[in-house]
Amino acid sequence: MLKELIDIIDGEDAGIDDDIKKDWLSDFKDFFDKLEKFKITTLFTGSDDESSAFVDINAGAGGTEACDWVSMLARMYSKWATENNFITSIVSSQNGEVAGYRSITLEIKGGFAFGWLKFESGVHRLVRISPFDSKSKRHTSFAGVKIYADNDKNTDITILAKDIKIDTFRSSGAGGQSVQKTNSAVRITHLSTNIVVQCQNERSQIQNKEFAMKMLKAKLYDLETSKKSADKHTAFTEESENEWGSQIRSYILQPYQLVKDYRSNFESSNTTAILDGNITELLIKNLEVL
Repeated sequence: MLKELIDIIDGEDAGIDDDIKKDWLSDFKDFFDKLEKFKITTLFTGSDDESSAFVDINAGAGGTEACDWVSMLARMYSKWATENNFITSIVSSQNGEVAGYRSITLEIKGGFAFGWLKFESGVHRLVRISPFDSKSKRHTSFAGVKIYADNDKNTDITILAKDIKIDTFRSSGAGGQSVQKTNSAVRITHLSTNIVVQCQNERSQIQNKEFAMKMLKAKLYDLETSKKSADKHTAFTEESENEWGSQIRSYILQPYQLVKDYRSNFESSNTTAILDGNITELLIKNLEVL
């Protein structure tokens, strides 16, 4: 109704003085923006929604295609985060043999990052003409996404030295020339759960270890809350295969263009916009439904 009223006031036949019209439109639009923001904040009901987020993306079935798909998803989330004033960085990555990443972990830092992204956890399916296929055949590939809340200060997770194994290795990413000369990157394995985290983003081994421990706490906290929760949407099962039949969303680029989320039934034919990070409408739809 408010949008319709704005359109009427802004119309040429409204019969309203231009200066008054300008003031009214400014007030109405300001009110509408505040109303939209209030509506969105009411959707953040989880205890961890205010937290920053870690985004894990792993290649599934599809070989090189799947590795390239991981890079496309990382770009999509990074562009969305930048457009919405979050700070994004690559924590760790493992390059694919030909293109893209076998796995990548992003940190998206800012209030309510986890609340926005929490329902992105699951298998994402891509259908397209492969740029790596000399015969230009259509390929289907999969990637698994998992979102963790960065809330280590609000958890009582305790990690003992005897419970973990720490390995160091040479970083393959940015961080200065020294990362190529010293084993600054850190990988931590939690022995009882076999959860593995690694960090190569920081400049020193000590910083990488501290950050990796923070990620491990986030994953252990997620595992603990998942066990306690009966909500299938907040608990991610590691048994889910990154392959056909387990996807939460499909991105179809050939023979037609469609992004479809199977949980909220969100659909868009503007696949270019979605992959360019324009996913706010999709995220809101899932927050309303799930």
